[in-house]
Amino acid sequence: MDEIKIGEILEPGSAHQQRSREERVRASFWKTVRKAAKNIPFLDELVAGYFCALDPATPTKVRGILLASLAYFVLPLDFIPDFILGLGFTDDVAVMMAALSAIRNNITPAHRAAARQAIKELDTDEKV
Repeated sequence: MDEIKIGEILEPGSAHQQRSREERVRASFWKTVRKAAKNIPFLDELVAGYFCALDPATPTKVRGILLASLAYFVLPLDFIPDFILGLGFTDDVAVMMAALSAIRNNITPAHRAAARQAIKELDTDEKV
């Protein structure tokens, strides 16, 4: 995936676009995480990014970048369909890595703690 496409995906967007992306992310994030968990080596950072994106204290531009990348992550159809084993989440991973590297300093210890707890709960849910 080239840098121009990633740059276009990560545009923070208007307030309306951000609200729409936030609704999509809230509705589909955990379902997508469950499907992709084993394919994402930085799951803890992804989930911390989710909590950062939903935190009203996070700067608007940072929230916009995160919501754009998370919305792309939860889309069922993208450049490489997620159902293709071994390849399906590679484009999602590229977009998320770009977003997380751009905003990493905005993810707080509280976001990381919430992520660790959520992942622990996910692991517990899968074992039941």
